[in-house]
Amino acid sequence: MIFEKPSTRTRVSLDVAATQLGMHVIYSNPQELQLGRGETIADTARVVDRFVDAIAARVYKHESLIEMARYAVAPVINALSDKEHPLQALADALTLWEVKGKLEGLRVAFVGDGDNNIAHSLMIIGAKLGWEVRIISPRRYWPTKFAESLNEDVRKTGANIVISDNTEDVRGVDAVYTDVWVSMGMEPRPRRGGRYLGRTKLMPS
Repeated sequence: MIFEKPSTRTRVSLDVAATQLGMHVIYSNPQELQLGRGETIADTARVVDRFVDAIAARVYKHESLIEMARYAVAPVINALSDKEHPLQALADALTLWEVKGKLEGLRVAFVGDGDNNIAHSLMIIGAKLGWEVRIISPRRYWPTKFAESLNEDVRKTGANIVISDNTEDVRGVDAVYTDVWVSMGMEPRPRRGGRYLGRTKLMPS
């Protein structure tokens, strides 16, 4: 596990899961590796890859994961990046399955910054499982472009991605997800502009 960003839940759950499955976990942050002295991600990936069966990385930039996966033969697990947080979405899906007894036809609302890694991953898993995912966010944080990138999965599964700035749209959902407005490492994030797109619903074509 290589964690550029601090973590409680992701780190502990990965460590416990690996231990229960009979694995041995090595945890490090960049300051404990040569990454902290300027070694490239590519060289670090090559070296670590010689000793381990898998790499879990929690990084500031998604490109760092792409670079690591390019130079490592072992699988690279995204333990969080600025673009996605797939382990969180998988855990959320498991929780919904435990509570609702199903994964099909669920409706989930996300309230917060709609263009962050958590919202992205909820949209990804929702598109793959045929959910209705409602992203409720101020218009300047609408993830319209990201949602459009999921149209292929939406067409295959019949999922719906709804983007709205109306908090009344949380009504009737199976679960409501909220998140902090400023993600870790994004504190100086500038305010974004953009034209008003209205309430958008991406439908299978």
